[in-house]
Amino acid sequence: MSKLLTAAIALTALTMPGMAAAQSSGADTSVSEQAPTSPPVAERRDYSFTTHGITLSDPYHWLKDQSYPKVDDEDVLAYLNQENAWFEAQMAPHQQLVDTLFEEMKGRIKEDDSTVPQKDGDWLYWSEFEEGKEYRLHYRRPVAGGEPQLLLDENQLAEGKDYFRLGAFSVSKDGRYLAYSADDNGSERFTARVKDLETGELLDDVIPETLSGLTWLAGDTMIAYGKANENWRVDNVRLHKLGTDVSEDVEIFREEDEGFRVGAGLSAQEDWLVIGTGDNETSEVWLVPAANPTAEQTLVKARQKGVEYDVDVREDTLFIHTNDNHINFRLATAPLANPGEWTTLIEGSDDFYLTDFELFKDFYVTEGRLAGLDQVQLRAYDDAGDVTPIAFPEASFVAGLSNNPEYDMRKLRLSYQSMVTPGSVYDYDVKTGALELLKQQEIPSGYDATKYKTERLTITARDGTQVPVSVVMLKDRPTGGPLHLYAYGAYGYAVPPGFSTSRLSLVDRGMAYAIAHIRGGDDLGRRWYLQGKLNERTNTFEDFVDVAKGLIDAGYTEKGRISASGGSAGGELMGVVVNTDPDLWGAVVADVPFVDVLNTMLDKDLPLTPGEWPEWGNPIESKQAFAYMLSYSPYDQVVAQDYPPLLVTAGLNDPRVTYWEPAKWVAKLRATKTDSNTLLLKTNMGAGHGGKSGRFASLYETAEEFAFILTQLGVVESE
Repeated sequence: MSKLLTAAIALTALTMPGMAAAQSSGADTSVSEQAPTSPPVAERRDYSFTTHGITLSDPYHWLKDQSYPKVDDEDVLAYLNQENAWFEAQMAPHQQLVDTLFEEMKGRIKEDDSTVPQKDGDWLYWSEFEEGKEYRLHYRRPVAGGEPQLLLDENQLAEGKDYFRLGAFSVSKDGRYLAYSADDNGSERFTARVKDLETGELLDDVIPETLSGLTWLAGDTMIAYGKANENWRVDNVRLHKLGTDVSEDVEIFREEDEGFRVGAGLSAQEDWLVIGTGDNETSEVWLVPAANPTAEQTLVKARQKGVEYDVDVREDTLFIHTNDNHINFRLATAPLANPGEWTTLIEGSDDFYLTDFELFKDFYVTEGRLAGLDQVQLRAYDDAGDVTPIAFPEASFVAGLSNNPEYDMRKLRLSYQSMVTPGSVYDYDVKTGALELLKQQEIPSGYDATKYKTERLTITARDGTQVPVSVVMLKDRPTGGPLHLYAYGAYGYAVPPGFSTSRLSLVDRGMAYAIAHIRGGDDLGRRWYLQGKLNERTNTFEDFVDVAKGLIDAGYTEKGRISASGGSAGGELMGVVVNTDPDLWGAVVADVPFVDVLNTMLDKDLPLTPGEWPEWGNPIESKQAFAYMLSYSPYDQVVAQDYPPLLVTAGLNDPRVTYWEPAKWVAKLRATKTDSNTLLLKTNMGAGHGGKSGRFASLYETAEEFAFILTQLGVVESE
C-alpha cells in the first residue's frame, strides 16, 4: 500500500532501516602507503562469559569498541585499516580486471536517465540523473503546462561528503512545501528539513534523529514523524508544527514494548493517520483523523501474539489484511464505528498468498503470489468474486503496482521485469485492460535478449521439500561450467527473479547465475517463511547446500566451480555453508554478514536485538534457543579445516550488522583455518549497511566482488 505504512513494522536489523550506528572519531583511517606482504593477525585477548551454565570463550570480543556507537578505539581502527590495506594489496594484481568490469557495468547504465513522470494533484513528478552525477535530481512541472521546477538536487546535498542517502521525500498536499530527510554517514541517523518550493528557501524547521516517513497533516501545518530513542528504536509518533522549535513537538503515540517498532502513514483517501506498531510476528493499528491528529485515537484491534494485520480506510469501512485465521492471510472489512468486527471479504488460500492490497476510488487491487509468481488483480467493491487478473507475457517474471499516488486512478502504473527482460514501466488502462509500455530500461552498450535463456526448476532438499531455483545463462553455455548461486532466506523476503545489468558481466563470461528461493523467504507463501525461522532456521542453510548439490547433479556445474554470495542475513547463510560444506564452493562473498548471531542476540542493549527475538529466538530467556543458535552461529562454529576463498565486507557505521561481526569472524578464520586460500576483509570506514552510496561508487564495489569471483574460479586471469 503505497500511502500506508503497514502495521507489521518489522524494522529488522537485516532487511530494513536500522536504529543505531557507529560514528568514526575522525581519526586517520587511511591505509598504509606501503603494501603489506602478509595478512594482519588480530590479537587474542582473554574473554569469556557464561549463560545457561555454558561458558564460551570469545578472544576477539575486544573488536567491539566499548564506546559504541562511537568508534574511537585505536586498536580497533588500526586492525580494520590493516585489513583494508591487505585487501588493497591482494586486489592490486586484478586492478585492470576491476576497471574493465566497472567500465562494462557503467556502460550498461544510461547516465542521463529519468523516471516516467507521474501525476499527483496539479503536478507531474519525476527524478533524473545527469551524466556523470552520482545522485538524483527531483523535478516537477504543472499538469497544465509550464517549465520544470527543480525540487531537490541530491548531488548538491552530498557535496563534500563520503556518503549520502536521501530518506523521506514528502510534498505537502497544497504543493507548497517539501519535507525531506538525509543521512550523511551511513548510520541511518536522518535529519529532516523543510523547503519552501515557492521561494526555494530552507525553513528554520530542523528535526534531528528521525527514522521514519514525514507525513503532512492538519492542512499542511503539521508533520508526523518518528524520533529514534536513545537506543535508536522508533517507539513513538510525534507532531511538528511548521514554524515552531522542535522542542515544542508533541508526542501522540508511544509504544512500551521494547521489541516493537512504530510507523505512521495516511489512508487511501488521506483522511486518517494510520499508526502501526509491531515486531516480526505481532501487530496493532490505531487511527486518528488527519485533520486533527491530537484527537482521540481509535484502536482497530488489540494486539494478539502471532497475529499480524494492516489497515486502510475507504469512507466508513476498514479493510484489514490479516493472518488471524489463515497462514497466507485473508482480506476482511469492518465498520469504522466497530473496527474490531471483522468480516471476511477474501478467504485465505493454501494456493494463493495474499501479500498486499491497495484501495482506489472505484476498485481495489490485491497483490500476491501463486506458485511463487507475482499476481496483480483488480477487484470490484460490490462483488468480491469479480476479479480481473493482469496478464503478463513470460512464464517467470517480477511484477507489481508501482507509483500510484492518487485515489482516483484511471490508469495504474505497473513495474515488470524478468531475468532476461530489462525493467519496464507500464500503464494499465482499468477500463480497457490494455497495457501500455511507457519505458524499458535502456542499456547504452547494447543488449540482445535472444542470447540468453532463463529457466525455473525445482530441486529436492534432504527432507523432500521441492525448492525453486531461477537460472539465467547464455543459450550456448556448455554444461558443467562455472555457476554463481545467490540467496537471502530470512524475514519472509522473496528474492525476485528480476533483471540485472551488472550480472551480465558474469553471465557473458560463461557463468550461469542462479537464485535459490530457499525457506526463510516467503516465495511460496507464508509457511515457506515460517519453515526457515526460529527453531527451523537450519532448513534455510540445508536448502542452499542441497540446491548447489542438485545443480551439480543436473549438470549445470561441478563441485568447486560454484561461487556463492549473500548479504546481511544472507551473509549469515554464507557463514554457515562455508562451515558445513566448504569444499562445494570455489569462492564466496559475504557482504555485511550477520555471523556473530549468538552474541548479538544475547545483547539486549543493542538497538535491534529485542525486535529480532521473534525471528531468531531469545537466547537470554531460553536455553533451548541458546543451544540451537550456538549450533549454527557462523562465528561460534569456525573449526580447523580448509575454507574456500572468501571476500567479506563491513561498514563502520552499519547500524544493522555492526562492523565487529565480520571483523571478529575474519579474525577467527585467519587464526583457525588450515588452508592458504584468500581471505579478505574490506570495511567501509565512512559507510553503513549498503556499502558506498552513489550509483558509480556502489557499482565499483560490485566490480571488485566480481573480479574476486572470476579470478578465484579461474574463469579469467587477471587482466
